[in-house]
Amino acid sequence: MATFAVHYSYGPAKAAIRDRLRPDHRRWLGEENKAGNVLLVGPYGDGTGALLLVRAEGGLDGAEAFIANDPFIAGEAVDAVRVLEWTQVYGPFTES
Repeated sequence: MATFAVHYSYGPAKAAIRDRLRPDHRRWLGEENKAGNVLLVGPYGDGTGALLLVRAEGGLDGAEAFIANDPFIAGEAVDAVRVLEWTQVYGPFTES
């Protein structure tokens, strides 16, 4: 299973949508974290987006299909998404 860095970009125009969807978004993140698919997640300090580190099968297409289930993505609350395969050199996330 590959690991991907997912960058969400937020603008002020969709803030109300994000506020409405945030409980579902966080519930989904929590469930996927417990399942081992979301390794870490958090917003950028300046409020312009967030970083998710996820595991997915099927390469880039699999990662994009996985994040399509995020209520923020399904609800069009994110202005832009960038998904890049990521390789850990040091740190806590080891392959199982």
